[in-house]
Amino acid sequence: MSRWTELTGGTSGEDYAARFAALARSGKDVHGEARFCAALVPAGARVLDAGCGTGRVMIRLAELGYDCVGVDADASMLAVARQQAAELAWFEADLAGFEPSRLDIAADFDLVVAAGNVIPLLAAGTEATVVERLAAALAPGGLMVAGFGLDEAHLPVPPSITLSEYDHYCAAAGLTFVDRFATWDADPYEGGGYAVSVHRR
Repeated sequence: MSRWTELTGGTSGEDYAARFAALARSGKDVHGEARFCAALVPAGARVLDAGCGTGRVMIRLAELGYDCVGVDADASMLAVARQQAAELAWFEADLAGFEPSRLDIAADFDLVVAAGNVIPLLAAGTEATVVERLAAALAPGGLMVAGFGLDEAHLPVPPSITLSEYDHYCAAAGLTFVDRFATWDADPYEGGGYAVSVHRR
């Protein structure tokens, strides 16, 4: 069972969406992840939103002209995503067992994005496997971007992965480190409890 499922019971889709809707109404920018991704690959590129949740990032990327696919294991989150954008491609699947061919998806993504603490909320012991699966879904030269918390202040669960561990998993999956930032606004990473990492296949 994933840490996310242990935390939420797999029933938090509507509450999660409502929280971000409230933030948007208050004037807060809720599209930092999509903007970050759009600066990495041109419009029209194929993007896999791994752990897409309610679709906030993917829906915005689709609006910007990207060819998007969303995958998540939480049916309650995907139900919200499908309500908001039924025309987009949403798939219910565990990332640890993700194989694009099983879903009739081509494994030639230009960008894979894992936002929203996807990596530290995986089932314990599956992190390396998930990174390998996501890396395999990239086209040669494609980018993988993951943003996640590293300490209790930035996570809803106890910290479970370090940046050195994540980089090791990426290297083992054939990915090369490109850059690291402190926020989705591309602020330089100088240590701290949150990081956005970019690796290339």
